[in-house]
Amino acid sequence: MSDTCVSRKLTAVFYADVAGYSRLTGADEEGTHRRVMDSLDFVTKTIKAEGGNVLRYAGDAVLAEFASVVAAITASYIIQIRLHSENLDIPDDRKVLIRIGVNLGDVMEDRGEIFGDGVNLAARLESTAAPGGVCISSAVFEQIDGKVEMAFVDGGSELFKNILKPVHIYRWHPDNMRALFDTPVSPSVAASMPVEKPRNTDRREKPSIVVLPFANMSGDSEQEYFSDGITEDIITDLSKVSGLFIIARNTAFTYKGQNVDLSKVSQELGVRYILEGSVRKIGNRVRITAQLIDGFTNGHLWAERYDRDLEDIFSVQDEVTDQIVTGLRVHVSDSERQRMVKKDTENLEAYDDVLHGRELFLRFTPEGNRAAEESFRKAIAKDPNYAAAYAEIARILVQRRNHGWDDTPDETLEEGFRMVSKSIEIDDTIAQPHIVKGFVHLWRHEHDLALKELDAGLAIDPNHADGHMWKAIVAGFAGIPEVGVREVQLAMKLNPGSPFWYLFALGNACFAMGSYRDCVNACRQAIEKNPNFIFAQMLVAAGLGQLGHLDGADTALAECRRLNPHFSLDWSKALIPYKNVETIDRFVEGLHKAGLSKSA
Repeated sequence: MSDTCVSRKLTAVFYADVAGYSRLTGADEEGTHRRVMDSLDFVTKTIKAEGGNVLRYAGDAVLAEFASVVAAITASYIIQIRLHSENLDIPDDRKVLIRIGVNLGDVMEDRGEIFGDGVNLAARLESTAAPGGVCISSAVFEQIDGKVEMAFVDGGSELFKNILKPVHIYRWHPDNMRALFDTPVSPSVAASMPVEKPRNTDRREKPSIVVLPFANMSGDSEQEYFSDGITEDIITDLSKVSGLFIIARNTAFTYKGQNVDLSKVSQELGVRYILEGSVRKIGNRVRITAQLIDGFTNGHLWAERYDRDLEDIFSVQDEVTDQIVTGLRVHVSDSERQRMVKKDTENLEAYDDVLHGRELFLRFTPEGNRAAEESFRKAIAKDPNYAAAYAEIARILVQRRNHGWDDTPDETLEEGFRMVSKSIEIDDTIAQPHIVKGFVHLWRHEHDLALKELDAGLAIDPNHADGHMWKAIVAGFAGIPEVGVREVQLAMKLNPGSPFWYLFALGNACFAMGSYRDCVNACRQAIEKNPNFIFAQMLVAAGLGQLGHLDGADTALAECRRLNPHFSLDWSKALIPYKNVETIDRFVEGLHKAGLSKSA
């Protein structure tokens, strides 16, 4: 009779296994073995670093336990981010992908091992995870909810072999937040991401929604800006509701003109609800159709058609947003409702000018910049109290100044400051002017004031993706890059199809941390999206200079000179708004090592 003492305990069970191991070894036995062993070594090190205990290996599988559920999920996150990064340049048939299952359960402990249904379920969860992803039980989700920054998707209930009752599961995969995780980051930077939850990011409690670009049915391509503007205004109104999680405009517009599978959109963005519609503008009449769809079931929650005079366009927007929040049973505070129904102008011609100007601004060219400014100034001439138009002019002026499209950059920046201050003086209840003033303060090297304005804007509009992105940039320049990483992560959740400046925000935070390779990786991806973005080119040159990779640095410097003939060490040092002298010195040193001279 055995005298072994069997005890029981509650523990976080971690189970990882290599996906498709047999297939990989059939194609390249020795190479696969080497890559798998390297991956499992990293898995083991990460488990131990996060306080876990590896209990046993079974070929290409690992069983471990953690005293903390958060620690188990953090380890899972770091492992999958690192492996995802390493797999970016590897052919699909050679990628080592690991599935991870995590369960919180009561287990038997005997001779240093654990047994029982709690362990079996972790293995079953691993088997249902996507390659490269993580699957967890509802018991785990309840413990981590609000404590880590991973957007788990509700997978419903599953019945597993040898498990008596159905189990509610949640899944996560790097592709759910593709823009952030397509950027290779080191384990040290990745480890800083699953940190304390920023406010208003509890996606389990919030209905999540994307507003797809309304189709232009006017038969006139020149009216495209109008249907786009209607879409953007509905997004803006909904984003003011703290009880909603709404995908930002930039990501929503990546689906423009496509015949999309709505369930696929829901899966790609990690949102449940989808609003789609169309706009037909003929003369002084407008017809708007809209329908709200449950992306999980493809069921229609409601559909409506609005035939109105053009002067009623604002009331139609109000009706659409009101039906959404009512249909989703979202609580809207009195102040949020007031902000939703409040319009910046009642002048339709001025509103039309602003819609034109926004479309021109997004071209990011000197010509588009000048034409956009002209359009915004027309709007102000028609409505001198149009607060949003003043803020848009400020944005135009800062863009012109920062891209070297102006011969009087100091005067241009000050005019931008006057314009955005005028906007807030007219109406301080709009988020965008506070966001714009925040980044104007940044270029004036007023970091504390910049953060204060950004926080004011985000308090008004907690779903303002660009606001979180600008806070990330300011934090990187202000010497608190860890906050920058956290804020850009949140921005990328709200805007998964993140534009180039989001990647720059991540790269800038990495540079401030001294993570030069991560900085270069992020900024190079920003450059792929916009080769004319000089700040990303500058950080690539400085980062490569610090790494001693001078061939690549030469190319980045040549691009900087192409973009701005005044580009020099003195010009760069005067422009870049790092608060800490040490960071400025590292930036200038990197450019100098790359081969940049003191003056143009």
